[in-house]
Amino acid sequence: LGEVVVVAPTTQQSATGRSLWGKREARLDRFDFSVNSHSVDAYHCDASPALTLIHGFNILFRDRRPDLVVSGINYGENLGSGITHSGTIGVAIEAACRGIPALAVSRQTDFEHHRNYGEIDWTAAAHFAGIFAEKLLSRSFPPDVDLLKIDVPDSATPQTPWKLTRLSRQPYWLSEMDQPHIQSRLSEAVLRIRIDYETLEPDSDIYAFAVERVVSVTPLSLDMTSRVDFGDLENLLS
Repeated sequence: LGEVVVVAPTTQQSATGRSLWGKREARLDRFDFSVNSHSVDAYHCDASPALTLIHGFNILFRDRRPDLVVSGINYGENLGSGITHSGTIGVAIEAACRGIPALAVSRQTDFEHHRNYGEIDWTAAAHFAGIFAEKLLSRSFPPDVDLLKIDVPDSATPQTPWKLTRLSRQPYWLSEMDQPHIQSRLSEAVLRIRIDYETLEPDSDIYAFAVERVVSVTPLSLDMTSRVDFGDLENLLS
């Protein structure tokens, strides 16, 4: 689809959201990376995903502007009200704040792959990342859409349907402790998927992903202002 430049954190950075953490001495270090014998311009930086993107822009894109930012493909789905935990989403938001269209793409994986990466079939996830990247390179987002969040089930193939979805108000991942006490450590918490199917919105990303098993495509806006009627709210607050 065009020239690809890869800028990635040096180390695994799950659940860093849009944080701007980084070692003060960190810099862009070249990484020897090739795909199908084709050399790709690639760098890594010892910082959070969002700060890595910012540093990459400051160094590599002083005199030019990327046409598109693709964040991911992430190990593990990003769904529901907890998506702001995600470093994958954080990068896409950071790009959108600079007026650059962005995709945040995630593929469902088992828990053991979230921090200890293994061999996974990326065919379907790569297919959907590619088709939506191609669409965004040839057209602009409508008003109030700044990025797309794409979540691909592990059962998906390139023939799996995709569906436009809303962001569910439910959480998806929950950190839980089986026997908490005052001396419990953070490491004792277990990450689990919790879905309340009785109240799950049928037009939501979680429903499309977990129930219908289709690819969820969620348009997101940088405007986090509530869509409430301001007159009604003013009456309530007066």
